[in-house]
Amino acid sequence: MKIVVIGGTGLIGSKLVDRLGADGHDVLPASPNTGVDSITGEGLDQALKGAEVVIDVSNSPSFEDSAVLEFFRTSTGNLVAAEAAAGVGHHVALSVVGSDRLPASGYLRAKVAQEELIKESGIAYSIVRATQFFEFVKGIAAGSTVGDTVRLPSSLLQPLASDDVVAAVARVAVAAPLNGTTEVAGPEELHLDEFVRTGLAAEKDPREVVTDESVGYFGANPQGRELLPGPGARLAETRFADWLDSRR
Repeated sequence: MKIVVIGGTGLIGSKLVDRLGADGHDVLPASPNTGVDSITGEGLDQALKGAEVVIDVSNSPSFEDSAVLEFFRTSTGNLVAAEAAAGVGHHVALSVVGSDRLPASGYLRAKVAQEELIKESGIAYSIVRATQFFEFVKGIAAGSTVGDTVRLPSSLLQPLASDDVVAAVARVAVAAPLNGTTEVAGPEELHLDEFVRTGLAAEKDPREVVTDESVGYFGANPQGRELLPGPGARLAETRFADWLDSRR
């Protein structure tokens, strides 16, 4: 089948393109780098001609509250309109576990807004909510560093490898639409501060990670299990320690 991957040149998107292409599908990576812009609409109608599935793994270039909300509202609105015109039968979107439980986060509010637009579009859909990726451990640290100290709360999360996210999204994309939401997460619960501490140590990064419960996470202050998946989530097999070992 023809599958268009919006955000198809990014971390998840490029891996999806490779995986689905290897499985024999006609896969089009769509991003501003390939002449397809879901914000302006440039190239969108042409890209979606003949497509059976659209997978949206795009992300906002800015995480500022109003900018990220505008990005997901505009991009998703343009996508579902173009999909309706092209007769696309399945819209797949990658979202975030816990989005609806942390409304203080502007980024997560924007993801909820994206999900609502998809549900209201009238197009058959599947939403895959994933937990934090192992690959973003240094990015989390960067956003919480002052001097040589990283301050993070001990909030629980269940991170996973990007390859496992790709496998989950690819599996959903080629199946019948869920017209609902599914979750994918890593195999083990980790504390956010310890997750980053372990990741930096593996990179021989000298920064000290200090536990500070007053520090936020994407603008929110998770106090318990808000970032953990529900009981029906699909759990990936790759453990963080094994992933770190594979990168050495």
